[in-house]
Amino acid sequence: MTAANRARSDDLGLDDLRIIGDIGGTHARFALARHGAYTHLQRVEVSRYDSLLEAMTDYLATLPPDFKPTVAVIDVAGPVRGDAVKMTNLDWSFSAEAMRRSLGLTAFRVLNDFAAAASSIPYLPQTDCFPIGPDVPNASGPIGVVGPGTGLGVGALVPHGAQWTLVPGEGGHVSLPASTGMEDRILAILRRRFGHVSAERALSGAGLVNLYEAVCEIEGVAAELLAPSDVTERAIKGSDPRCVKAFAHFCELLGTIASDLALTLGANGGIYIAGGILPRFKEAFAASGFRARFEDKGRFRDWLRTVPTRLILEESPALTGLANVPVGADY
Repeated sequence: MTAANRARSDDLGLDDLRIIGDIGGTHARFALARHGAYTHLQRVEVSRYDSLLEAMTDYLATLPPDFKPTVAVIDVAGPVRGDAVKMTNLDWSFSAEAMRRSLGLTAFRVLNDFAAAASSIPYLPQTDCFPIGPDVPNASGPIGVVGPGTGLGVGALVPHGAQWTLVPGEGGHVSLPASTGMEDRILAILRRRFGHVSAERALSGAGLVNLYEAVCEIEGVAAELLAPSDVTERAIKGSDPRCVKAFAHFCELLGTIASDLALTLGANGGIYIAGGILPRFKEAFAASGFRARFEDKGRFRDWLRTVPTRLILEESPALTGLANVPVGADY
């Protein structure tokens, strides 16, 4: 290790054996990390546990006796403001300081899940980033990350000299916009059900089902009781026209949200799409109306054509981010 790399490693706490955890509304992924790489990955259903402490204690009990992490860096699907953390789509809440004491660690850092996903971008190999639409070589500048899964996550990465600054947020809860007459009708149905219609109401696993049910209502057809995986499977196979339309609306609405994010950030470095839904259907997503909708911003169409959009294929890019972020730093 060079002197420069050693200084970076010490500054970020990369020499410490850290437990990292990507905590979503459905699954949690734990691993051990050192020097920016992680091992001993374990994926569990969060419904098995009553608390984060129970889940982390269970994971630590599976490790060999000589593996003793001294710090933890985790992310959660929800806002992180100070010591007390409450998740949005999971009934877990905790104190970071109490977690640190209970686990006998020297530090316990908590990030928003899409801040963690954004922090992975500088470390992801190009093979894990599938271009959607024209690729733009050597794109540089702010980067946005958006990802539909159990919820809809949004984060950003802004260059600051030779380093990057993480920008966490709750952009999945912005108001969902409509761009077509059919989307106006869908939005009216969702508004009747939910009141405020956030982007997450359409762009998530549950949101995909919401879109399917809205399409059925518009067409006067009784909706079946489907899981998100049923909707995507039928859409990709073309076996259910309502599912095909729901998936098409999903991709186009995601294009709108992604381009709104690009314009808001001035994201010359690109917009990256993460989350658990789309990597399994990368060809169908690439062939969808996502990119056309992404560029459909009137006078800024030409500018958006220069912004790359890439689908992250790695199942949990946040883990790569958690393995590399500073242990004790604030945003």
